[in-house]
Amino acid sequence: MLPTPRDGATPARNTGDVLGYALCHARSMTLAMTTEEREAFLSGLHVGVIAIERADGPPLTVPIWYGYEPGGLVWVITAAESVKGRLLEAAGRFSICAQTEEPPFYKYVSVEGPVVEVSPADLESDLRPLARRYFGEALGDRYVERGGDGGLKFSMRPERWFTVDYAKST
Repeated sequence: MLPTPRDGATPARNTGDVLGYALCHARSMTLAMTTEEREAFLSGLHVGVIAIERADGPPLTVPIWYGYEPGGLVWVITAAESVKGRLLEAAGRFSICAQTEEPPFYKYVSVEGPVVEVSPADLESDLRPLARRYFGEALGDRYVERGGDGGLKFSMRPERWFTVDYAKST
């Protein structure tokens, strides 16, 4: 049920704006996820959007597969000589955002922190499980078999979290 002025929401500027009432009402409550909610959401299956700072312009912001278990590190795999690999090496940190886009209950988790480990990606413990996570077993195995070397695994320790769950506004 959308709030109306008598529900205690601040009226929107356009008095016929029901969505405006809902947003005003939502602002008066927290839409932030709890620690458990944000970690569960981030560990779910989402294509992330990684952002990596660069000295010569705006951050590089591109989709990427990632791995995360609640309470652990966020990790990504990329080729050492790729733009992402070079920028991660230089910046020593990144942020990643995962989201759902189903209206009206849009939600996201964005987390940032330092890279605390860089290691060669292991085919069986890193690359294959990641490919299976996103493609399923059969297609994930085919992807890995055609992919060559595993690149580098960059692991980030989450330090700052930003979250929203619009389902909390109902």
